Amino acid sequence: MGVSLLIWLHIVAAVTWIGGTIFLSVVLVPVLKCEPFASQKSLLFRTIARRFRAVVWGAITVLLFTGPPLLHQRGIPITDPSGWPVIVATKLGLVTILLLLTLTHDLILGPRVGRIVQLPPESRTSFDHALVAWSPRVARFSLFLGLVILFAAVKLVRT
Repeated sequence: MGVSLLIWLHIVAAVTWIGGTIFLSVVLVPVLKCEPFASQKSLLFRTIARRFRAVVWGAITVLLFTGPPLLHQRGIPITDPSGWPVIVATKLGLVTILLLLTLTHDLILGPRVGRIVQLPPESRTSFDHALVAWSPRVARFSLFLGLVILFAAVKLVRT
């Protein structure tokens, strides 16, 4: 596979993940908060989020398969962290945090919040209320991390 194709796949995967997350945060969630959608908001968001989750994990797979060869092509030893430039170590550290956060959100937090919002508010525990409140914050922090990683990628390309 040519380097240009690897770069293109890597960029498309990153744009898909980050762009989709921006769309969810900036377009979908505010629209769903409007009154006409109140009765279907939870179902619609869960359905879209499940579909997007598959897209995200597809993008992650592409990123994980294209990243190491791209580093190798630049002469950066993927198996020897002592040889990594600071920007590579920073980027890969942030990627690790983002992957762990995404796993936690997709496998634990998201499904749990999905069950909680089905309950009447008066039957939710204080922990349930806290999880519902923190779930969007986790998603926003993930978006922020994705944007920082994108910035680190730009810095890497410019070095």
